[in-house]
Amino acid sequence: MSKKQKIRQPKDHIKTTRRTRKLKISSGAFLAPSFLGVMTFFIIPFLVVIYYSLVDNPISGNFVFLDNFQNILRNSAFRRAVNNTLSFSVVAVPLAVVLSLLLAIVLEAKLPFRSQFRTFFLSPMMVPVASIVLIWQVIFHYNGALNEILTVLGVNKIDWLKSDYALVVVVILFLWKNLGYNMIMFMAALASIPKDILEVATLESATPLQTFFYIKIRYLSSTLLFVTIMSLINSFKVFREVYLLTGDYPYDSIYTLQHFMNNKFKSLDYQTLSAAAILMSLVMIVIIGILFIAENRFGKDVEG
Repeated sequence: MSKKQKIRQPKDHIKTTRRTRKLKISSGAFLAPSFLGVMTFFIIPFLVVIYYSLVDNPISGNFVFLDNFQNILRNSAFRRAVNNTLSFSVVAVPLAVVLSLLLAIVLEAKLPFRSQFRTFFLSPMMVPVASIVLIWQVIFHYNGALNEILTVLGVNKIDWLKSDYALVVVVILFLWKNLGYNMIMFMAALASIPKDILEVATLESATPLQTFFYIKIRYLSSTLLFVTIMSLINSFKVFREVYLLTGDYPYDSIYTLQHFMNNKFKSLDYQTLSAAAILMSLVMIVIIGILFIAENRFGKDVEG
């Protein structure tokens, strides 16, 4: 190797090092605002919640370890809220996934007025929360439209939001709000399935049910996971409508974790609120982890 080549090689290395350093600095500068935002609004508040859950109160800050968690697990209102939230999610989330998938399959066919049906199911996404509450009050109030129809039919009036039917009303509200979005997600996923595979299945005399369960469902596994997680998250957000319909203390069957946590926030019981939030977060992490594991095992051969 000549002297010129030896001199040029360190210079090229220095230039490459400087270029790499500048790239790292510029990348860090672009990522810094997002990192600071995540730290300020997500990570630090979550650490504060963990701290509050381990002390007797935010002022004295005496460390009590797991006492707050033990107290909240013995709280009858918390246990009722957990049971109600679990019951609602177990009913509403599978219905939201299955019904939206069925709607997507039906609308995938060349049916007349398909665009009108799609618009009908998407319209709830554009309706403000206050308007949704007004609509439900008009329909399900004791003197509302539904009871007027029942009276005409000779059936006694039902106080829908203050009876055992309250959970059914909330499930209908949840489905009305979320079916359209889930349906669009499934329609996009169905459209992305390779047509040649479906044609081969047809040539092999596969029935529509066999094509659906052995081909379409496998290609829909990632979308099923996403829709299930979003439906699970949205099942917690239905608290807004329920709160506006019924207030702080609704009928027992629709008293959810969000009601419990909201009431603890109003009473400034931060340690109990924090313990409940952490328990709810842990349960959500476990459920979503199980869904990811199931999707990885079920859709692994399709991705490969």
